[in-house]
Amino acid sequence: MNRNLVIVESPAKAKTIEKYLGKDFQVLSSIGHIRSIPKKTKNNKPPIDVANNFETQYEVDSDKKKTIAELKRAVKNSDKVWLATDEDREGEAIAWHLCEVLKLDPKTTNRIVFHEITKTAIEEAIKHPRTIDMDLVRAQQARQILDRLVGFELSPVVWKKVPGGKSAGRVQSPAVRLLVEKESEINKFQKASSFKLTATFFDKEKNHIEAEAPKKIETEELAKKALDDLKDKSFKVKDISKSITSRNPAAPFTTSTLQQEANAKLNFSSKATMASAQRLYQSGKITYMRTDSVNLSSQAIDAVKDYLMSTFGEKYINVRHYKTTSANAQEAHEAIRPTSVETEKASSNAYDQKLYDLIRRRTIASQMSSAKIERTSLVVESNTSDIFEAKYENVVFDGFLSIYGNKKSNEDIPKIEKNDLLTLDSAQAKQVFSRPPARYTEGSLVKKMEELGIGRPSTYATIIGTILDREYAVKGDSEGTPREVIILSMKDNNISREVTEEKTGSDKGKLIPTPRGELITDFLTNYFDNIVDYGFTAKTEKNLDMISNAKEDRNKMLSEFYGPFHKQIEASDSIDRTNVTKVRVVGKDKKTGFSIIARYGKFGPVLQLGSQEETESPQFAPIPKNSRIDSITVEEAEHAFELPRAVGKTPDGVDIITNIGRFGPYIKVGSKFISIKGFDPRTITLEESLNAYSEKMEAEAKKIIATFKNNISILNGRFGPYITNGDKNVKIPKDTDPKNITEEKAIELLSAKQTTKTRRRTFKRKK
Repeated sequence: MNRNLVIVESPAKAKTIEKYLGKDFQVLSSIGHIRSIPKKTKNNKPPIDVANNFETQYEVDSDKKKTIAELKRAVKNSDKVWLATDEDREGEAIAWHLCEVLKLDPKTTNRIVFHEITKTAIEEAIKHPRTIDMDLVRAQQARQILDRLVGFELSPVVWKKVPGGKSAGRVQSPAVRLLVEKESEINKFQKASSFKLTATFFDKEKNHIEAEAPKKIETEELAKKALDDLKDKSFKVKDISKSITSRNPAAPFTTSTLQQEANAKLNFSSKATMASAQRLYQSGKITYMRTDSVNLSSQAIDAVKDYLMSTFGEKYINVRHYKTTSANAQEAHEAIRPTSVETEKASSNAYDQKLYDLIRRRTIASQMSSAKIERTSLVVESNTSDIFEAKYENVVFDGFLSIYGNKKSNEDIPKIEKNDLLTLDSAQAKQVFSRPPARYTEGSLVKKMEELGIGRPSTYATIIGTILDREYAVKGDSEGTPREVIILSMKDNNISREVTEEKTGSDKGKLIPTPRGELITDFLTNYFDNIVDYGFTAKTEKNLDMISNAKEDRNKMLSEFYGPFHKQIEASDSIDRTNVTKVRVVGKDKKTGFSIIARYGKFGPVLQLGSQEETESPQFAPIPKNSRIDSITVEEAEHAFELPRAVGKTPDGVDIITNIGRFGPYIKVGSKFISIKGFDPRTITLEESLNAYSEKMEAEAKKIIATFKNNISILNGRFGPYITNGDKNVKIPKDTDPKNITEEKAIELLSAKQTTKTRRRTFKRKK
């Protein structure tokens, strides 16, 4: 019999903790949540009984029954049980559910928490157990009930009323609204261009000085005149100014700032960041990764000081005590930091190591001296008052920049004095363009949601993942489109004009709302405005925090939300679906005279050629990429109806047809569909089509290992070789060479799989 049983939620965490506890302890894992609110109940009662104080039924997840049975046996054979799930609301709820299922008394069962998985922290937690904090549990229940009620009642309305609508969520929907509003700002942005005037001067030592005019020039004509005016003028240094500024290190990471920085510096998604941080925490390398505190313990600060003293010296040490500005932050928690600042190598996983290095350097930098930056400004004027300015920046003392941040190499400042004469070598007026608002990245969206109080940092990765999964937004992959740039140059008093190209509008890695996301946002804004209202969503989060702190009653808060919300659901039957869908008559097609209609269809924005009054069989085409329902022109729409297009024939006489489908452009050869991403289906040539077809056939040929009668084949698949007859697939064992499998063996393996399936079905019917 084990005297002590410790239950955690993660197998990796269990493995790490087991190293630090003696033989009197057994550590097992619940593998996350063990119960959830069912969609349907066996007693036909509602899973959430709104009329009865939101009484909620829970059901053990089907994939957790074996885990529960193992935990029950372990509890029976133990003298004492310790619940060591994570220290947040979800962890507290898991502990409470374990008590309910394992028949443990939550008022007496030992509950332990720790901010880091180290021997010292775990031993300290064992010395100071507590019981389950039911206020945290009630807050988690309230959050879960709210999300379930919104999802279960609002999503069916979305399915019925919004073409292509998949779901709506209490936090997900305001986040989509942020993306849609940003896109609207971009579409309304008025582009403008001007000219930036720069000049290169020589001093008496022939040193180069690059300077820029402080004001932009509005037109090319004025830019040429400005260059003309510089001819044969004399220049001198009007003024030299120097200043020393300090640059301070940032605070240690919170959950939110870690996601932002990992996205900016490592190009990690929020999901990848949190998964990596979870592994580092469970292996004992960092402190708990779900926190909104920037506080460091005195022991951690002392450890950083010792490291800095031995590595950099005393002048690099500046102890700082950070305090979060968030009203709901739990200052008893710590920021995310390494459990041992001396440890440089934390994982053999490259992603985990990169994130660990980021966390470690940020923690160390937070206790380092400020960097000292010397800024020098040279003001150059002509004898007729033309002004240019040259700026230099030098790091006088690197401080924290020696380990974290962008430490620029020092710039060579020419040894020059006020009133020194300068010689104009060359000048340039380059066309520059105003920039539209930037689309959100995952990092900047996280930052904005935190500013508005939407959701909690621990949920941001899930929120963004849901938005992408529901196809309410996509990640951009464009490097931008080329645009012409005018450059006027003057050298030896001669002015030349050059037109070059640069790329603009790169959206790579940016979050772009889809037409579906725009449609769902418009619908919710018009009919369920509180669901996407930022202030309302933030207030709900504050109420959940108040429940956690025993300052708000759970049922009172739920009632205040649900009453008005349910009335909106009941009123939704009167919503006319035709008023939800965007429909716009673009104009008349020149060839047919039929109306061209842009609208949102089941799979996205479509163009319709011919109304029901004009023709019995209207023609449909997807809206061209980068076009919108509310702005597409007649010419663009007519271009879309050029598809499907006959490109030509294969050498054996099969027609090649090109078109755009749900998944992008393709060619159709007989019954085969071949993707032609990167090609325009309206202009792709016969040669390019044949090449794409040939590559597809070669790839399919490589998949085939052997073919037999009755449509039986042995193929190379994504997960290895397998046998198929078109209806059933059987994976080939690793120790079997697929080339040696005979037709009889293939039939035998397929039959064996069928027998296994039949037995399972028979067993279920008897049960």
